[in-house]
Amino acid sequence: MARVVVGGTFDPLHDGHRALLGKACELSLGGELVIGLTSDRMAKNKSHKVDDYRMRYDSIRRFFREQGINPVIIKLDDPYGPTLHEDFDYIVVSPETYPTALRINEIREEKGLKPIEIVLVDYVLAEDGLPISSTRISRGEINEHGRVLKKE
Repeated sequence: MARVVVGGTFDPLHDGHRALLGKACELSLGGELVIGLTSDRMAKNKSHKVDDYRMRYDSIRRFFREQGINPVIIKLDDPYGPTLHEDFDYIVVSPETYPTALRINEIREEKGLKPIEIVLVDYVLAEDGLPISSTRISRGEINEHGRVLKKE
């Protein structure tokens, strides 16, 4: 029974997020899945407009309901959440969040805690070969599935 953690802002929820969350679901089958969802305060640091916490929470909850999974969703007020004091078997990350997972394990080691196995899920590419990202979606370059909406 694995205990899995993944975190993010997840707005808008796009195919890259779905791949990340899908991997977390797969690893957590029969165990526990903890989703850290960034607080509004943390989300203010994004380069694009982000929906409020409640809207993002509802979107994530809907996604998981469709998968038949009932994760624990917690509010993140810092990049680490419960990973610095709770044990997890896996932390699922994207290339963007991989450095944070490395830092989490460094801090855990300093505290005498066992490391969390890092599972890296590569970027999902848009039809133009570049990664799908919330920033690109907010700029109107692509949609949530990576379809190109305008030419550069």
